[in-house]
Amino acid sequence: MYVNNPNINLPENPDTIVWKYLDLSKFLDLLISRKLFMSRSDKFEDQYEGTFSEPTFEEIKKLAANNPEFLSYYKSHREKVVVSSWHINEYESFAMWQIFTQNSEGLAIQSTIGRLQKSLEVEKEFKQYIGEVNYIDYKKEYIPFDDLFFPFLFKRKSFQYEREVRILADLSEQEIKINDGLKIDVDINQLIEKIYIHPKSENWYKKLVIELVSKLDFDIEIEKSDLESDILI
Repeated sequence: MYVNNPNINLPENPDTIVWKYLDLSKFLDLLISRKLFMSRSDKFEDQYEGTFSEPTFEEIKKLAANNPEFLSYYKSHREKVVVSSWHINEYESFAMWQIFTQNSEGLAIQSTIGRLQKSLEVEKEFKQYIGEVNYIDYKKEYIPFDDLFFPFLFKRKSFQYEREVRILADLSEQEIKINDGLKIDVDINQLIEKIYIHPKSENWYKKLVIELVSKLDFDIEIEKSDLESDILI
């Protein structure tokens, strides 16, 4: 279920559009299982995920001088936090298609902040939080650590193009083993407002996606990518 955390920043407008770019296999897994996969935070390609900037780390080291468990807790905590990443943008992103889909067989889910929140209501076992990522200079800028989610809501400026908003869950108190991640229940009809098909996909692939969505009994609007539009001259 979605839980509001006053310490975590989110766009004020619940109609803020967000996107998730993924390949067909992950998309079908989402529809068939009706579950959203959340990756373990330390499994992301960025090795800085869930860590601190240099100014913050120096402060933590001082606090941990007489309490080594303080520092080791933060290191192990990364294994207990799971994340689902979304991209804030009013429009499709050519860069996101390039980065997150392979070949020309990918899809983009369009949703909103409000829809993400409502879609999580069906998950009864784990609490989810949603927050916007801040992009900072890790050599100079400070990451506060008075909320355990803060290390997972900051990234280096090199990733600013991602314009990321995250669904987060902290499973520290759960007696479960997390390998690569965790699947949570979601209301698919709330989660997905529209589906966009890869702009370079062929007609047979578009027809396949439409047929698959229909056979799985989902009435979701499927759009042709705006990047596929014909030129006017």
